[in-house]
Amino acid sequence: MRTTDNNGGKSIDKFDNLNIEDLSAIANRNLLDLQRENPDLLVFPHSFGKYKDDVEKPHIFSLDNENLTTYNLMGFVGRNSTQLTISSRFAKDENNDYFLHYMLQKVFAINLLKFDQTPNKENIWDFLLYLLPYYLKKAYSQGIYKAYKKEEYNDTNVKGSIDVKRHLLMNIPFTGKIAYTTREHSYNNNLTQLIRHTIEYIRTHPYGSGVLTSDSELRDIVSKFIFVTNKTYNCNSRQKVITANLRPVTHPYFTEYSALQKICLKILRHEKITFGKEKDKVYGLLFDGAWLWEEYLNTILKENFIHPENKTGKHRHLLFENFQPIYPDFISKDEPKIVGDAKYIPLDRQHAYSENSEKATSIYYKTIAYMYRFSSNNGFLIFPKQDTSFFETYRIKETDGILKKIGVATPQKSDNFKEFIITMKTNEQEMRQNLMKERTPNAQHAV
Repeated sequence: MRTTDNNGGKSIDKFDNLNIEDLSAIANRNLLDLQRENPDLLVFPHSFGKYKDDVEKPHIFSLDNENLTTYNLMGFVGRNSTQLTISSRFAKDENNDYFLHYMLQKVFAINLLKFDQTPNKENIWDFLLYLLPYYLKKAYSQGIYKAYKKEEYNDTNVKGSIDVKRHLLMNIPFTGKIAYTTREHSYNNNLTQLIRHTIEYIRTHPYGSGVLTSDSELRDIVSKFIFVTNKTYNCNSRQKVITANLRPVTHPYFTEYSALQKICLKILRHEKITFGKEKDKVYGLLFDGAWLWEEYLNTILKENFIHPENKTGKHRHLLFENFQPIYPDFISKDEPKIVGDAKYIPLDRQHAYSENSEKATSIYYKTIAYMYRFSSNNGFLIFPKQDTSFFETYRIKETDGILKKIGVATPQKSDNFKEFIITMKTNEQEMRQNLMKERTPNAQHAV
């Protein structure tokens, strides 16, 4: 079965081979509960719920007696023999979801041209190979994971507990050495060994060529993990390392490593999209469209804009003098300041909302509050739009403030993915030009 994100409600009569029992086990369920009960359901980002666009719901889709309604999630989800594919609503057709492919390529810095979306293919878990570099970089941004580990020594510098049994086996007749064990904080531990085994596995994978060498930063990270694990790495101990990592890692500082651990385990255990053995379990790989859209825009705007991250606290700002953290999606690096939001919702028309409307708060008021906080007269909202670009400027009444709505065109007439990429690059350049022109000086910078 196939549909698109934010489908507005699709009649269940239009689905072939509908299995209400399997779909009902997924529909209308809290997403976090589903993930806790079904470890083979992967949703990116792991901080789902951060992106408060109007259309976002805390479940994958809704189902009633008449309609199946989707929201921001795209990808694959299934139970038993039932599988639902949720494509981007900007897809040319169900087998050519160029827009989703393109955003994934930009965000994860990978080549998706070989990614096969043909129905009934079971290669979706191979796609995890290409997600690994992204999460490896995020984890390494917190440093190499350190954990306490038992180490065995046999020398004259005793600094731990004497291992009598091992000492008698190794040091008779006595030559001055003593066998002892210590508990040390080490970079060479079960988790870094898991990462090392995953690196070695990808190197031998038929589609893994170049995945770990896409840029100098990634090559440097890979070499560091190889260096710290060289002492005890053994390719024959892979299953032992996997078993040692079945318990999820929890650490107050190394928070990004939990997602990386999960991906490594999936890769090394060669799991497929359909399982068969685990009856009634939900499985799948899903991406939050609002998150993907925001991260995609960051790849386009990062030269001129800072992209705060509310999960990591990076580039955090306060609304008041000493409390209330805020995270605008984008803040310009140069003066006069420009602040703005990424919106994965259609904004290509003027629409007035009631004063207490949550839509008005989500779409307009938050961005205007950010403008006031940063003494900025320039705000923007960027959203995806089919076929043609969109650009309008609204003046905030009786002020110098302006709010721009910019719709980035997603071409629907491209004959192939290569042509789609060329057109998108042109549209991105147009978007950047519209964003930076007609800037109104901030009050403190006005002459």
